[in-house]
Amino acid sequence: MAEQLRLMAVHAHPDDESSKGAATTAKYVAQGVDVLVVTCTGGERGSVLNPKLDRPDVWANIGEIRRAEMDAARAILGVDQAWLGFVDSGLPEGDPLPPLPEGCFALQDVEVAAGPLVRLMREFRPHVVTTYDEEGGYPHPDHIMCHKVSVAAFEAAGDPERYPELGAPWQPLKLYYDIGFSKGKIMALHEGMLAAGLESPYEEWLKRWEDRPDKGPRITTRVECAEYFPVRDDALRAHATQVDPDGFWFHVPMELQQRAWPTEDYELARSMVDSPLPESDLFAGVRETAHAR
Repeated sequence: MAEQLRLMAVHAHPDDESSKGAATTAKYVAQGVDVLVVTCTGGERGSVLNPKLDRPDVWANIGEIRRAEMDAARAILGVDQAWLGFVDSGLPEGDPLPPLPEGCFALQDVEVAAGPLVRLMREFRPHVVTTYDEEGGYPHPDHIMCHKVSVAAFEAAGDPERYPELGAPWQPLKLYYDIGFSKGKIMALHEGMLAAGLESPYEEWLKRWEDRPDKGPRITTRVECAEYFPVRDDALRAHATQVDPDGFWFHVPMELQQRAWPTEDYELARSMVDSPLPESDLFAGVRETAHAR
């Protein structure tokens, strides 16, 4: 009998698991895969992006509220979830940028901060790990630190010489970076909106993209998961302080999204198994070997 497949998705803040790769995780949960979302920080310094909740009572209890939102999103996605326990660094603004707050996640020593994640990897024993690329998906200091800690833990978890006090070694077989937005995806959604006679929310994005590198060529793996886009959006709305239900994210009709770009996309960054590219499954090459683990 084949071994139970396990997926670990490492994210910086509560809400990231619902805006990045959420339909993928919901799909694998429906297939019977064990999915563990790891949340590095409590999101204590996150903005309140829903104007209806931009109130003193919300700000006074933002840490507790964000944990409750994570509970709701976790139930919607059907995943398990663990907190690493680090403190949100906030997104510094200004020129020059102000220093990051003392003790925050982004200022931790990577080797030290990777320890709790190594312990989780050895306890949960994921076959596949997903996280952000070296730019964090976007340049938030916690997202960049999430990348560094995830890579460090992936490389250390299987080494008996490293962190010997944190459990028996376990080597995950594949590490992926989430590629949330590529120029091709934005163009497909933009053109789909225009073809439907609707105003596209992506006009300004495409203008800004003229000066940005496109991560589309880095995509190795496209997971068909359009069926689970509604689950993704329900989970995202559960993070009510972080998402305006009348805002940008929900302007594109669901049927149009599912038709124009039915996949969530990833870059295979590390692999211990043979899985020819391009792929359509994060467990390509793993399903064939998991029974032998």
